Amino acid sequence: MKLVAATNNHNKVSEFRALLGETFDVVTMRDVGVAIEVDETETTFFGNALLKAKAVSEATGLAALADDSGLEVDALDDAPGVYSARYAGEPCDDAANNAKLLKELEGVSERTARFVSVVVLYRPDGSYEVGEGSVEGKILNAPRGTGGFGYDPLFFSTELKKTFGEASPAEKNAVSHRARAIADLSKKLS
Repeated sequence: MKLVAATNNHNKVSEFRALLGETFDVVTMRDVGVAIEVDETETTFFGNALLKAKAVSEATGLAALADDSGLEVDALDDAPGVYSARYAGEPCDDAANNAKLLKELEGVSERTARFVSVVVLYRPDGSYEVGEGSVEGKILNAPRGTGGFGYDPLFFSTELKKTFGEASPAEKNAVSHRARAIADLSKKLS
């Protein structure tokens, strides 16, 4: 089954393909001749994921998969949350977001955090399924590793005992919030 990734983030597309490649033919919006940008105007991960998946499905006539994910830091009352990608403002910039996060956590010793992901598979008939996942960890004082994207070099995974920036893509995909959300979704589809 062909599934359009409702994102312009090539890193997310790569993760979708790695996690779903055996079950679905994951294609990009560009592959199907669609170029839309959906504003994330909702206040929840689910709301934003549904908004994006619905818009892309309606534009393409195909099933669409969207994810909204973010970092929740306990000491910051779960910020940056749904604003993770634009935490330091527009345009979105990983380095600026990481710098702002470190500044906000200066002098804070309790740095527990989690990555949260909600994925929505939206079908052309208007029906949809939802998957949710999270992974626990903590925010380090400085980045470690050059892999991944976003907050990965700052997020120390409790399970991996290293940052997502230090982890290989396979290691990250084995425990990541997005992998868990996809697994949750897959259970509902089988």
